[in-house]
Amino acid sequence: MDSRLLHYFVAVAEELNFARAAERLGISPPPLSRAIRRLESELGVPLFDRSTHHVALTEAGEVLLPEARFALDALQAAGRRARRAAGPDRKLVLAVKADGDAGLLEPVLEHYAARPGALPVTVRLCAWREQPRLLRCGEADVALVHEPFDRTGLDSEPLLVEDRVAALGSAHPLAARAGITLGDLGLRPGELHRFLEETRSAGRDLAQLLTLIALGDAVAVLPASVADRYPRPGVVYRTVADAPPSVLAIAWPQQSRSLATAALVRSATTVAATAHGKRPA
Repeated sequence: MDSRLLHYFVAVAEELNFARAAERLGISPPPLSRAIRRLESELGVPLFDRSTHHVALTEAGEVLLPEARFALDALQAAGRRARRAAGPDRKLVLAVKADGDAGLLEPVLEHYAARPGALPVTVRLCAWREQPRLLRCGEADVALVHEPFDRTGLDSEPLLVEDRVAALGSAHPLAARAGITLGDLGLRPGELHRFLEETRSAGRDLAQLLTLIALGDAVAVLPASVADRYPRPGVVYRTVADAPPSVLAIAWPQQSRSLATAALVRSATTVAATAHGKRPA
């Protein structure tokens, strides 16, 4: 299947408008329409329902869209990795959220650097939940990421399992308790991950979030290691007894055959298994 046709299909599927998709692609609408019909002919199924004023994905189109995105990402990733492997300065790129390594980043890098033949490692600091995309598109070779995450095209190994704590302002009514439950935070079972996404996807880093908590403007549920690493006046941490554990994993592309990547993963699992005060996964 021609990757150019997939590229055209994704543009139309995202715009649901042939004129806008053509402008985005830098071509005119007629050749774009012909290319889509060629793809539909090759597949033997219609991908779009078309009318004069309406374009919508068919059921087949809905199925193809995520697969096409993944295939295009994989092609781009292969090119990036090949260019990096052939370059004069070979290196590994490790993606991690700035406050999301549970204190493992530095010891993992030190352990790996001591291995014979270790490559230089560049740390790519990224946004919340950005690591899987960076791995799939070839901008990172390995990542530290908290579960759950989109595993499409990725392999992973759990590193650390931690309890969760609530971060509360010292004046918060729950701050006087030794421990609390999800119900005390107004959360029902099964709502924690939605709450976490809402808390962390607002674009705040941990320093900003803790400031809001100290001011009484926010409450957060965080891995227990945060309480050890980020003590802060005005913020108290209380164990959330019934919260599911926080799991930090190391992830890499399924198609990776890099010995350097495998060695970095082994360093991470070794360091995590002996990390002080943490439970190995």
